Amino acid sequence: MGTFLTLPVELIADVLSELDLDSLIIISYLSRRLHDIVSDPSLNPWRKPILRSLRSSQNEGSSGSLKHLSVRRIVPRHNWIEILSLASPSFILLDATLPNLRSEEWEECFNRRFLPGWRKWHKEGSWKATYLEVLHRVYHRSRTSCTSDESWTKYIVLNRNGTANELEGSSRGFNPLAIFNEMKLQNNLMHLETRIRLVVELTDVRIIALGTLDRPRSTLTVNPNAHTFLHPPGIDDLQAPRNNRVVTDHGVYPLGPNLADYPGVSPPSIDFSHMAHPLPVSSHANYPWYTPGGGDKRWLGSGEVEEEGLKWVGGLMIITQILMPKTHELGGDWLPLQDLDLVVGSGRQQYASLGWSDLWAIAPWMEERISNKIDGPGLGI
Repeated sequence: MGTFLTLPVELIADVLSELDLDSLIIISYLSRRLHDIVSDPSLNPWRKPILRSLRSSQNEGSSGSLKHLSVRRIVPRHNWIEILSLASPSFILLDATLPNLRSEEWEECFNRRFLPGWRKWHKEGSWKATYLEVLHRVYHRSRTSCTSDESWTKYIVLNRNGTANELEGSSRGFNPLAIFNEMKLQNNLMHLETRIRLVVELTDVRIIALGTLDRPRSTLTVNPNAHTFLHPPGIDDLQAPRNNRVVTDHGVYPLGPNLADYPGVSPPSIDFSHMAHPLPVSSHANYPWYTPGGGDKRWLGSGEVEEEGLKWVGGLMIITQILMPKTHELGGDWLPLQDLDLVVGSGRQQYASLGWSDLWAIAPWMEERISNKIDGPGLGI
């Protein structure tokens, strides 16, 4: 122990960050030097153990160390921004001892966790009250069929002519498959199979897109904005170094600009920063870049085509699905995390509104590519 404590504090902090949360708490009280190191906000060896604990369902539900971490002064306060952004609603509302944070810190927690459109619930009162109120709404809706707080559910449709509509349907019995089938009928596309893609998953909701793929005889039915929404412009550009790519069964995808050997100056078309407001879960941590691990299935093809050389035709419907306890269980004999597995079965019946501000947050590159934003049905003016 004596030799270990003579090492640079940065190295000691890195070693301590590999411990589990319970062990780190014990270690922090063994000596004054260790106590000072773990208490230093700039070193912060707590972040990795906290993230590991949050990603473990067993620890999150049962670890007393995580539940009551706020009572320990040795844990820097800003770690709670991470916890309040990623922990489950039941853990925060029912188990955790909440810390005393400043108003701007509660606002940051809100912005990291929820879609921008949900700021409509902040009218009067503190950001802590708004955060907890919205979290209560999410927790309630994820366990019941109640829609009293949101009678109408909004969604976005990207049209093949470059425009987009913000539409809405009754929240009671909201069925995206039925709505999209009506869209296909109106566009003479009923003969095509509905293809469904998981765009990105957040802590409480996930963004899903419904569309159709075909081999069109002409470009008139092709929807370039549907492809651009799922394939941000430049993401498929393989100018990234070989070490910054991952090879899958469906293609070769760049992992993003945050790796050490990425070129210092990258082409503007692929200069995307990782989304932080709201913050995606670990399965989509690199979004809008590709995230390895099997959870990111936006890209079942590369370049201008999808799997089997198909292209997106007709409209693309974008919705927000509330995560329920059974959402991640397989819904049937379908491939996981794509197509009908995303919308059919237990735990996939609750939806929330998706508006323009939410679309710009998850796909900011679309704002300049949509030629006309239309509120409600119609072609616009």
